[in-house]
Amino acid sequence: MAEAAAQTVLDKISQGHLECPICCCRFKDPKMLDCLHSFCLKCLEEMMNKQKSETERITCPVCRRETHVPGEGLHSLSSSFFLISLVDEINKQEKLLGTSLTTSATCESCDEGHEAVSRCFDCKVNICKKCQEAHQFLKYTKDHRIIPAEELDKSRVLPADLNKSVAPKCRKHIEHSLCFYCESCDILICSMCAATEHRTADHKYTAIYDAIGSFRESVDDIFQKFDKSKEQFASNEDSITHARKRLQKNLAQARLDISTKAEAEIAKIRNKAKRLTEKVDEIGQERDSEYDKALMHNRDQMERADQIVTAVSDLMRQADNFELLELRPKVMHNLEFQEELKCEPAKVYMAFIGFKCQDVVSDTDLGEILLKEKWQLKEEFGKEGTCDGEFQFAADVACFSNGDIVVTDTTQNRLSMFTSTGLYKTSVANGGADCHELEAPFRIAVTQNDLLFVTDKQKVKVFDRELQFVREFTPSADNAEGLPESNLGGIAVDKQRVAVADCGRKVISVHNLDGSLIANTYNNMADHFIALSNKERLILTNYEKNRLLCVDFKGNEVFNVMTLLNGQPAKPSGILCDDDGSIYVAPHSFRESFKTEVQHYDSNGAFIAIVAQGLYNPIGMAFTPAGDVVVADKHSVKIFKRM
Repeated sequence: MAEAAAQTVLDKISQGHLECPICCCRFKDPKMLDCLHSFCLKCLEEMMNKQKSETERITCPVCRRETHVPGEGLHSLSSSFFLISLVDEINKQEKLLGTSLTTSATCESCDEGHEAVSRCFDCKVNICKKCQEAHQFLKYTKDHRIIPAEELDKSRVLPADLNKSVAPKCRKHIEHSLCFYCESCDILICSMCAATEHRTADHKYTAIYDAIGSFRESVDDIFQKFDKSKEQFASNEDSITHARKRLQKNLAQARLDISTKAEAEIAKIRNKAKRLTEKVDEIGQERDSEYDKALMHNRDQMERADQIVTAVSDLMRQADNFELLELRPKVMHNLEFQEELKCEPAKVYMAFIGFKCQDVVSDTDLGEILLKEKWQLKEEFGKEGTCDGEFQFAADVACFSNGDIVVTDTTQNRLSMFTSTGLYKTSVANGGADCHELEAPFRIAVTQNDLLFVTDKQKVKVFDRELQFVREFTPSADNAEGLPESNLGGIAVDKQRVAVADCGRKVISVHNLDGSLIANTYNNMADHFIALSNKERLILTNYEKNRLLCVDFKGNEVFNVMTLLNGQPAKPSGILCDDDGSIYVAPHSFRESFKTEVQHYDSNGAFIAIVAQGLYNPIGMAFTPAGDVVVADKHSVKIFKRM
C-alpha cells in the first residue's frame, strides 16, 4: 500500500513537472531558453533541423518567443540543473521502490561488490561499510549525510531534500568552490577567478549570499511594480468599457437626431440622411474596433506578463541560489517586460459622436458629424446682489432629480433653489426658522433619492427636496485637547456613501448615508473640494498647491498631478466625476485677470480637453439629470451642454 502510494506521487510529479512539452517524456539533458521554458536537448536539435540551416534563433513552442542560439550550438544553452537533479532523484526513488537495500543492493561507490549497509544522501549512492568509513574519514565527504540501511528500509522511499544548496566547483579551477558573483560579467566565480581574471577595477564582484539577496530584492521590486501596473490596466479597462458604452449611447442619439431632421425635411433629404447614418456607423465601427483592439492589446500584454511572472516565480521558488545566480541574466532579461509594458489608454474623446443640425436646402448636406466633444452655454441666470435670485458669492451647486438647482451663497450664508431654467423658487438662510439653525452653508451634494447634504462649519446637515431639514451629524466628533479645530469643506455622495473633507484636521471621513462612520483617511492635501469616483476612489483638489489628486479609501495615492493654464500652474477649485470615471476641474489663474476654464481629465489624471472658457470665477460644479454641467460662477450660475 505504501509503495503504491509513493509510486503514484512520483508519477504525478513526473507528469506535472518533469516531462518535456515537445516529446511528452521525462526530461533528458534539459536546456533552458531565454523565456525560461525548458526542453530536451535532442528535441531542440530536431526542431532546429527542421528550420532553415542559416537561422540563428529558435522559437519556443510554448510561448513563441525567440532565443538566440550561441555559435557553439544548442548544447551551450544553459542547462536546467534543477530539472536534472529532480529527474535524477525521481529515477533513483523509483528504483528504490523496487529494490530493498538490505537484501539486494550492492555498494555503488566501489567495485568490490560488497553489500550496501547505508546510503549517502549527498552522493546519492548506496555504500558498503568500508566506503562509509572512508566517507567519514575523507575531508570532502566527512560532512555528508549517511542513512543506515535499517532506517532507509523502513520507508523504502527517502524524501528528497531538493532545497539543500551545495556549493558547486568552479569549472576552470575544479578544486575551488564558487563563492563570488561577478556583476560585471554576470557569472559565478571562485576565489582563484577573483584573484586572476576578475581582479581589475572594471570587475565588480560580491559574495554569493549578498548577490542572491540583491537579486531577490530586484525581482521583488519588479513584481511590486507589476502589481501596480495590473491595477492600472484594470482601471484602464473599466474606463474603456465605460467609454465604449457612452459611444453606443451617443451613436444612438446621433442616429435619432439624424432621423428626426431627415423626416422634417421629408423625402428630398432621405438619401443624404442615409449617407450620414452610414458615415456615423462607419465611424462607430472604427472606434469600437479601436476600443476592442485596446482591450485585446492590454489583455495580451497582461497574459504575456503573467506567463513570465509565473515562470520566474516558479524558478525563484524551486531553484537553488547558485542556479538562480547562473540564470540571473536570463531572468532579468525576461523581467525587462515590466519596462516594455505599455497600457493602451482609454481614449475617452473618441466616445463622443453627435449631430449638428443646420438649415437644409437642396444643395447642402443634412448636417455635420461632430467627431470631438464640444460644449456650449445653454443657460445662465443670476447677477450680483442681495435680493432673491441674486448672489454675492455663489460657491457651490447641486441638482435634484427633477432638475431643480440649489446654490450656496457663502457671503450671504444662504441656500437658494431655482428651476432647471433658472427661475427662483425659495431659499433658506442663517437663522431662518426652517433651516435648523443653518449657520454657514458651504459645500453641497445631492443623493439619488434627493437628499441634500450641506457642510455647515463642524456639522453636515441634510435637507429634502423642499429644503426642509431632515437630520444632521458631526463627522469629526472627537474634540480632544491638541486636535485642530474641525472645519468641514468638500462633500460628495454616491449611491451608498457620503465623503466629507475636514480642512481643519486634514482628514476625509467616509460615512453611510445615515451618518454612521465607515472609515477615516488622513491626507494633508484635504481641501474644500472632493468627489467620489465610481472606481472606489476619492478625487481631491488642493487650491494652494495647484494639485489634482486621487486616493483610494485607505488613503493610498493613485495619482497626483499639477493643474495648468496655458502651461502655468493654476489653482483648482470645483471638481466633478462622470459615470466613466473621468474628471472635470475648474482651475484659476490670477496672473491673467481671473482667467478660468473648465478642464476634462481621464480617470488616471491625464488632461483630455477644455470644456468651457471665459468664466469669471467658477467654483462648485454639478451634473444635471440630463448630463449638463452646472457651474457656480460667483455672481451667476451657468449651464453648459454637450453638443
